[in-house]
Formats: sequence, C-alpha cells, structure tokens
Amino acid sequence: MLVAGFPADAFGTNCYVVATAPGEQCVVVDPGIGVLDRLDAVLAEHRLHPAAVLLTHGHLDHTFSVAPVCGARGITAYVHPSDRELLADPAKGLSPDLAALFGGRLTYSEPEDVAELTDGATLTLAGVEITVDHAPGHTGGSVLFRMPGAGSRWEAEEICLSGDVLFAGSIGRTDLPGGSMPAMLTSLRDKILPLADETVVLPGHGPTTTIGRERATNPYLIEAAGSGDARPAVPTRGL
Repeated sequence: MLVAGFPADAFGTNCYVVATAPGEQCVVVDPGIGVLDRLDAVLAEHRLHPAAVLLTHGHLDHTFSVAPVCGARGITAYVHPSDRELLADPAKGLSPDLAALFGGRLTYSEPEDVAELTDGATLTLAGVEITVDHAPGHTGGSVLFRMPGAGSRWEAEEICLSGDVLFAGSIGRTDLPGGSMPAMLTSLRDKILPLADETVVLPGHGPTTTIGRERATNPYLIEAAGSGDARPAVPTRGL
C-alpha cells in the first residue's frame, strides 16, 4: 500500500494519494487550494494515475481543486449527499466573515461527474477497498475513509482518513453552517471510539496520529466516552 500526503498552501489541508503500489492507479483525497503542481509532482514521482477523487466533506479548503483534478482525467468525485450542494456553492458552508473573505477572490467550478457516498459502503477504487463511515458534526456530510494499512509505511492493520472529524489532540470546528457539537460527539462515540487503538489516523490538517493516542489524550474523545467535561470545539485548524 502506498500512501503519500502533503499540506496545501492554504489552511494546511492535507491532500492524500492512495494506491496499491507505485506505477498503478490511485485515489486522490481532498485536493484543496493550490495543490495542483504539488499533486502532479507526487503523481509523477510514484508513476500514479488517478482513478477517482474522494472528499471527506464539502468545505472549500478540501474541495477547491476537485474539478480540475477530475476534469483533466475524466474521473469521478465522491462526496456524501449531505454536502453535495457545497460542490456547487461552497459559500453555503462558510460563515459570513469567511464568505466575504473568499468572495470574488477564488474562481471555483463544480466537477462534472459526482457520485454520492453512503454510510457503511465499501468501495473498490484503484484496487483499494475503502469503507465509508458517515460522521457528521463538522459538516452534515463529513465522512471517514477506512482502508487496510498492511504494506504501508506504518504497517498498520487499518488506516483511517479522518478529514476534519478528528485531529491529533483536537477535532474540527462545529460552528459553521451544517456543524453540530452534539452530532460530532455522537460521531466520535459511534464511529471513532470503536476503532482499534493501532489504527493510524491521517487527518485533514496536522500530523498523523493513532486512535490509541487520541483515546488516551484527546479531550473530545474523553468527553465522548463519558469520562470528561464538555469542551467547545475550538477552531484551531482549517475552515
């Protein structure tokens, strides 16, 4: 398993490329703002050919480059239906201040071919089996992507691309349109906490972590487990 990632210039959004091996087809996850040149370099380095784009949610800092990545190769973008409208109108997922900040400054286009993700589905893309977990809270359509980790540089049984559901030491903000702290705590309890401690977490922002590390130290997971005090979702990363 080959997993390569790099942060976008804007908001440090992690863009990932997943393939069974160099020289094969791959899946691109969360191509954000200003990633095209870096993504092309990663693809060339590993001789990879994108077969699909997966989106952990519909926020602009994770989706901005989805149309050019898909359009240049005639491939499909996958997103949960609850965030589908954000591909057509990203401003619907922004606060008034953020909408004013981006208004007219970025030219955005919707991908031509969009497929919807469903909770519990297993997709086979580029030879990789990917399980989808709907985990709302950051947005209504936030999802986790889980896949086998054997053969990766972590040699983990499972890898979880968590988007903005879970970060190292924190979680995604819940104060934007479509966000909900109660829904986030439910997602952490029902989707994150059942995962094995050895699961490697590749978040939408910040460094790699593991479920075991977060279970022991992340205040939001401690709260979701029912053994800590409620805390606000402080927006420390991303939109």
